[in-house]
Amino acid sequence: MTDEPRIRVVVADDQAIIRDGLVTVLGLLPDIEVVGAAEDGERAVALAVAEHPDVVLMDLRMPGVDGVAATERIVRDAPGTAILVLTTYADDESILGALRAGARGYLTKDAGRAELAAAVRAVARGQSTFAPEVGALLVNSLTGSAAPAPVPSLSARFPTLTKREVDVLALVADGLSNGEIASTLFVSVATVKTHINAIFAKLAVRDRAQVIALVRS
Repeated sequence: MTDEPRIRVVVADDQAIIRDGLVTVLGLLPDIEVVGAAEDGERAVALAVAEHPDVVLMDLRMPGVDGVAATERIVRDAPGTAILVLTTYADDESILGALRAGARGYLTKDAGRAELAAAVRAVARGQSTFAPEVGALLVNSLTGSAAPAPVPSLSARFPTLTKREVDVLALVADGLSNGEIASTLFVSVATVKTHINAIFAKLAVRDRAQVIALVRS
């Protein structure tokens, strides 16, 4: 047993089935304690101020006070609380709005349980964590470059791949090793190998060199 205090989390999502699922998944982790659940941004702010959680897991598209506005208020009124955005939307406006409001991390809702747990732990430690496409957008925004949106373009070119396989494909094309991809996506090396095998089969390629040549063609 560890003497470290558990990470206290509030979950905010307007869809009950998703909210309840997140509460259940996080509640099973020995180092995380869910101290509240909110169906909208107003309730999320109230819980953050009352409970002083370490992390608020924040949906963006909610009725009334949305996730961006709620993030701004929590950063102002409960400054010890980190915001981790978990949403279906990974468009430029949503991402940059959340980051400008003070969110410390951003994951899309197809993230696996291990990714989610790792992200909660990271932001609770004061670190930032972003899905790969979010990191690329942030870099382009800060440098003033036009965002190339590599993941959507790869999705359009290779429609047989799942979104996670596209994420892995993009990182393989960037020259990352299996270990580096696993670290970036907060998954195991075995999971990365499974995705790469699926990519090879779907794209009818034999090795990484062929993958890179295909992506860059």
